[in-house]
Amino acid sequence: MRRRSGYVLLEWIIGILFIVFGIYSYIRPDNMLTGIVILYGVIAIVSGIADILFYIRTERYTGFGPTICLISGIFSIMAGFMLAVYPNAGKWILVLLLPVWFIAHCVSRLTHLNYIRIMAGKFYYYLTLAVNVVGIVLGCLMILRPAVALFSTGFLIGTYFILLGVDCILTAISRTGSKW
Repeated sequence: MRRRSGYVLLEWIIGILFIVFGIYSYIRPDNMLTGIVILYGVIAIVSGIADILFYIRTERYTGFGPTICLISGIFSIMAGFMLAVYPNAGKWILVLLLPVWFIAHCVSRLTHLNYIRIMAGKFYYYLTLAVNVVGIVLGCLMILRPAVALFSTGFLIGTYFILLGVDCILTAISRTGSKW
């Protein structure tokens, strides 16, 4: 029996999580967007607090602190509270930034196609190619029609997450996982 690396387990878990989030996105598209925005707000608040604490600790030990950490921390906390208190504003921001992430992620995955064809075979090569071309098309559509994207983002995210989850699980069970 071949020994599998931790990469396989990580891809398997990520694939299952993507599929679960994709299904949840279909069931509750508005709640999913609100939840993501609020989660980003909480992460921004925690990150801002960490930046301010870093500034305070650095200043205490060295006599001067990196002022950019203090400013960044304050802005992060302000942005986090804005996202947590006004999630609808965060949804518009998410709708504007999500297509950029779709396109960047898909282009990144497409750059690995030569290795995928060699290591995993033609079926996985064509599946990865199709999933990522769909992701680029969805990203471009969301950029061209942001108002429509706001109302359909939950379904677009759900579809893409399910496809990405299947892609990750196939990566885990293919020969690719044993090579890493």
